Amino acid sequence: MVTSYPLPEGFSEFDVFSLGSCLLIEGLLGFFLNAVTVIAFFKIRELRTPSNFLVFSLAMADMGISMNATIAAFSSFLRYWPYGSDGCQTHGFQGFMTALASIHFIGAIAWDRYHQYCTRTKLHWGSSIGLVLFTWLFTAFWAAMPLIGWGEYDYEPLRTCCTLDISKGDRNYVSYLIPMATFNMGIQVFMVLSSYQSIDKKFKKNGQARFNCSTPLKTLLFCWGPYGLLAFYAAVENANLVSPKIRMIAPILAKTSPTFNVFVYALGNENYRGGIWQLLTGQKIETPAIENKSK
Repeated sequence: MVTSYPLPEGFSEFDVFSLGSCLLIEGLLGFFLNAVTVIAFFKIRELRTPSNFLVFSLAMADMGISMNATIAAFSSFLRYWPYGSDGCQTHGFQGFMTALASIHFIGAIAWDRYHQYCTRTKLHWGSSIGLVLFTWLFTAFWAAMPLIGWGEYDYEPLRTCCTLDISKGDRNYVSYLIPMATFNMGIQVFMVLSSYQSIDKKFKKNGQARFNCSTPLKTLLFCWGPYGLLAFYAAVENANLVSPKIRMIAPILAKTSPTFNVFVYALGNENYRGGIWQLLTGQKIETPAIENKSK
C-alpha cells in the first residue's frame, strides 16, 4: 500500500483498507456474476426474449456499478484519487447514471411481471427495446445535470471516489434532489410495491405461489434506502455533522446491489437460471413457459 498520502479525515489505516477491500469484493463479484448473465443472454437462444432483455439490461447497468466500485477500490488502496477533477466528474456521472438505470430496470421488470402473472400480457420486442432506450436516455439526462451546474459531483467521505455531493445541502442541491429522486426512485419503489402486491394477491387467489413477492422490494430498499435517507437528510440538516464512516455505509450498501440483483432477477428466474446452467455446463434444462419466474 502506498503510504505517502495522508489518510482521509475521520478514517484510520484499517478503515481505509477495510472499505477498499469491501469495494473491491463488491466490484469484482458483481461484475463477474453480471457478466455471466450478459454472456448467457447472447449465447443461449432461448433466453433472447423481450422480458429477458430487461434482465439483460439490468445486468449491463449493474456491471457499470461494479466497474465504478472497482475503480474506487483501487483508489482507496492508493489513499487518494489519482484521476484529477475531470476524472472525478466522469466517475460521478458514470456511477450515477448506471445506478439510476439499475433502479429503473428493477421497476420495469416488476411492471412486466405484473402483466405476465396478472393480465397474461406478454411484452413485445418493440416495447422492450423502446423501454430500455428511454431508460438509458432518461438516466443519462439526470446524471448529466450535475455536470452543467444543477447539482454537483464531488468526493465521497473516503475521498477516493466521486458521487453526488450532499455536503452543501443548498438550494441548488435541494431543487435537483427532489425531482431527481421522485422520477428515479419514488416512482420505481411504488411500481415495485404495487406490482408485487398485485402478483401476491393473484398467487393467493389461485393457490400457486411461484416466488416470494416481498424479496424484490426488500432488496431494493436494503441497497438503496440508506443512500436515499442520507440524501434527504442532507436537504434539511448539515450532512457534514454525520460521521464520515457512517456516511460511507450508504454507498457501500448501494454497491452490493449488482450481486443481489443477480440472485433475485437472473438466478432467481427459472428460465434465465436454466440458460446460465446450460452456458456453464452444456446441459439443457426444461423450464416453464412463463418467463421471469422466481423462487
